Amino acid sequence: MYTKKNYQFWMTFNWSKMPFIYSLIYSTAIACLGYFFDIHLALPWQPISIVGIAVAFYLGFKNNSSYDRTWEARKIYGGIVNDSRAFGAGLISFLHGENQEEVRKELVYRHIAWLTALRYQLRLSKPWEHVEDRISGKYAPTVCESYMSQLDTELANLIPKEELDGYQNKSNIATQILAKQSQRLQELHDKKYFEDFRHMELYHHITSLYANQGKAERIKNFPFPRQYASTAMWLTLVFAILVPLGMYEIFKGIKGWMFWVFPVMAGLVTWIFFLMEKIGDYSENPFEGTYNDVPITSISRGIEIDLREMINDDNIPKAITAENNFLL
Repeated sequence: MYTKKNYQFWMTFNWSKMPFIYSLIYSTAIACLGYFFDIHLALPWQPISIVGIAVAFYLGFKNNSSYDRTWEARKIYGGIVNDSRAFGAGLISFLHGENQEEVRKELVYRHIAWLTALRYQLRLSKPWEHVEDRISGKYAPTVCESYMSQLDTELANLIPKEELDGYQNKSNIATQILAKQSQRLQELHDKKYFEDFRHMELYHHITSLYANQGKAERIKNFPFPRQYASTAMWLTLVFAILVPLGMYEIFKGIKGWMFWVFPVMAGLVTWIFFLMEKIGDYSENPFEGTYNDVPITSISRGIEIDLREMINDDNIPKAITAENNFLL
């Protein structure tokens, strides 16, 4: 996630400059054919403008839908924050019995392990994501954060080895960790660490965490429908091809240097439309590890700090801060 108030213009342009460059070359070729060889490739501007209006409406639909996916992802993690804090507070208030401090620490650490496993799973690459544009040095091209090796290393500091070994052949480790957490709560209930009502309150948070995990996995595993994404791209391309032909019709009667403004104007219009398309394209996948993602690593670390402080843990990690104005 970018943390400054605005992207700088040249950052934005550099990210999306290729459509402008291609259009500038294409438009300059049309201008040269008309100016030097008297070959006039022109179309009436009115029908092209109608096409542009249609494309703009379609891009608006795509961008709104893409933004909904990003904002939903942020709300999902907001729910995880709330349930995690409530779960930790419940453990402090409800759980009483032999070695209660150690038991609280075990449950809190397992919850942090779930946050870690979920984060790693959501950063795995999918075929429709922008793998080549992941944040340099932070995410591997195909498997983010070296999924198996680094995940095992992090989980080993949070849960017992025998429990970790039991997850090795599981397809969804985060799901299995929550299942183990639920099983452990039942064992503690049977040992009279808390009564039925408080047990159900804690289990309610487990079900809410499962619900939010499922919502996040739905966004991760189901892409923005390809027919909508592809149509937006092809319509924008068609419009970009037509724009210089229509603009040439307008500029061909102008004498002098003003005629040569035409390729720049055509490139500018093309760039604006492709920029809108690209923004929507990069908002479709809020967990893919690029610069406009939901910062789930930072959010997870914030939850971890809160929970560790609740149990007065000695090992409190530092909050993740932005690097080069980007927050993971």
